Amino acid sequence: MNSVVKGTSYILAHTPDMVLQNGVTQTNERIINPESEYLKKVPEHLRSYEDALAYYPNQVYIGNYDPEVLDDLPMPWHDKKAEKAERFGHFGEIMPQEEFFLMMKVVDDFDLVQLDKDFIAEYKEKFAENPIVSEFMMGRLGEGKDAADIKRLVEEEHSEKLMHNHKLVGCIKRAHDIDVNLSAHVMIENIVSKASAVIALAHGIKNTEGIEAGDVEYVIDCCEEACGDANQRGGGNFAKSIGEIVQLKNATGSDTRSFCAGPSHAIVEAASLVKAGVYKNVAVVAGGSTAKLGMNGKDHVAKELPILEDMVGGFCVIIGEDDLKSPIIDLAHIGRHTIGTGSAPQAVMTALVSNPLESAGLTTKDVDKYSPEMQNPDITMPAGAGNVPEANLKMIGALSVKMGWLDRKELPNFIKEHGIKGYAPTQGHIPSGVPYVGYARENIVSGKMQRVMIIGKGSLFLGRLTNLFDGISFMLIPNTGEAEETGVSKDTIRKLIAESLRDFAGSLVTEEN
Repeated sequence: MNSVVKGTSYILAHTPDMVLQNGVTQTNERIINPESEYLKKVPEHLRSYEDALAYYPNQVYIGNYDPEVLDDLPMPWHDKKAEKAERFGHFGEIMPQEEFFLMMKVVDDFDLVQLDKDFIAEYKEKFAENPIVSEFMMGRLGEGKDAADIKRLVEEEHSEKLMHNHKLVGCIKRAHDIDVNLSAHVMIENIVSKASAVIALAHGIKNTEGIEAGDVEYVIDCCEEACGDANQRGGGNFAKSIGEIVQLKNATGSDTRSFCAGPSHAIVEAASLVKAGVYKNVAVVAGGSTAKLGMNGKDHVAKELPILEDMVGGFCVIIGEDDLKSPIIDLAHIGRHTIGTGSAPQAVMTALVSNPLESAGLTTKDVDKYSPEMQNPDITMPAGAGNVPEANLKMIGALSVKMGWLDRKELPNFIKEHGIKGYAPTQGHIPSGVPYVGYARENIVSGKMQRVMIIGKGSLFLGRLTNLFDGISFMLIPNTGEAEETGVSKDTIRKLIAESLRDFAGSLVTEEN
C-alpha cells in the first residue's frame, strides 16, 4: 500500500517581545554586555503585528500567495507590503503574540504559565473566535493571577518574564528548584515549541479532507527541543503531549531528532509506518524555537533593518493510506547521507539528489521543483550567510552538468525553473525542505507538476558528539488512481489452494496404489 500526503498546515506566531526576552543572541548579550548599544536599539527595530502580517514571505508561508510571487518581487522584501495580507491562510495562520501567550497557558499541564488576569480577560473572547480553539482548550485557560503575584515570581522565584508591548503580563515558573533541565529558561522553550505545534496540528487536522482527530493513530514530533529532567534530559515525549491538547484520543507517538534534517526523517518514518500497515494515519508535527528569535539581530540592527526573526514557526504533515488521489511518497528512491558520505558539498548532493534519481532511471531535469533549505534570503543575506536555497540549486545544477544531464549553458535557466525562492523563517528545522510539501501536494494533484524532491539537511556537529553532517531526501509523485499491488490476489490464492488440494488428492491415490 502506498503512503500519501493527505494534508498539511503551516503556522506562524508573531512574538516580538520574546525576541528580546528569549532569543539567544539577545540573552547572551545581556550576560556579556548588559548595557550594550545593541540591546538599547532592539525595541526600535521590532515590527508591529500589522507589518509582520503584510510581509510577503510570511503570507507565502501560510498559503495566501504562491511562492512564485517572490520570483518577480525585487529584494529586499522587508520594505514591501502584501496587498492581500490576512491572518488566516490556506495552510494556517499568523497568530498575534497576545493570543499565543493564551495558547501557551492552554498547553500547560503543571501550572507553570502564569498570566495576568486582566490580560486574559482582555484577549479571551478574541482567542475563542479562532476556529481551531476548542471548548476543551478554553476550559484549560483559567482566570489568571494578580499582577503583584506575577511580579513576585519574576523577582523572587527565577521565573521567566512574558512581556507584551514592553509590559509584564505573565511569566513561566521553573519546574524544579535545582534541576537545570527544568529551569524556567528550558520550560519556556519547551512550552513555546509545544504551543506552536498544537496550533499546527489543529490546523493540519482541519485542513485534511476526510480526517478527524480520532482518525490519527500516531504522532511524530520533529522539533529541535528536548524535554526531560536530570535523569533523562532528552527523554521526550513532545508528540503525545501535543496530541493530548488536540484530543487525538486514539493516537500514540514519539519524537524524532536530527537537527534540521529531523522533519524529512520523520516524514520518511511516517510514510514507512503507513506503508507497512502499522498505522493508517500519522501526523508529523513540529513547533518553533525561541532560541532562534533575533538570531541575526545584530546584523539587522547594524544595517538599520527591522528584526525579521520575530516569528515562531510550526508545521504539520498528515500522512495516510492511499486515497488514490493524494501525492505518493516514493519510498523506493530515498536519498541518504550515509556515515561514509563525508561533508563535501558535491558528496552531499550526490547522496541526496543524483543517487536516488539514478536508481529511479531519472535525471535532475525530471524533477519539477527542488525544496532544499528554504531559509528566507531577506534574513540571511544581510547577515552574510548568502542565499541558501539558491546556493543549493546551483550545486544541484553543477552536479547535473558533471553527470552529463545538463549542458553548461542551460545552468542559469535550470536554477530558475527548478528552484524556489526561500520564504521560511530561520527556525532551524522549519525551513529544511518541508515548507514546500503543501504547495507540492496541490501542484501534483492539479497536474501542474509531476515530481518534487524535498531535501532535509542537518548539522549534527552542533551537539558536540560527532563531526558528521546529515541529510535525507524523498520525492512526491502523482497518484495513478490505482491501488498498489501489495501481495497475492484472492484469485491467485484460490488457484494455489485448488492446485494444492489436487496434488494432495493425487498423492493419496498414489499411496493407496
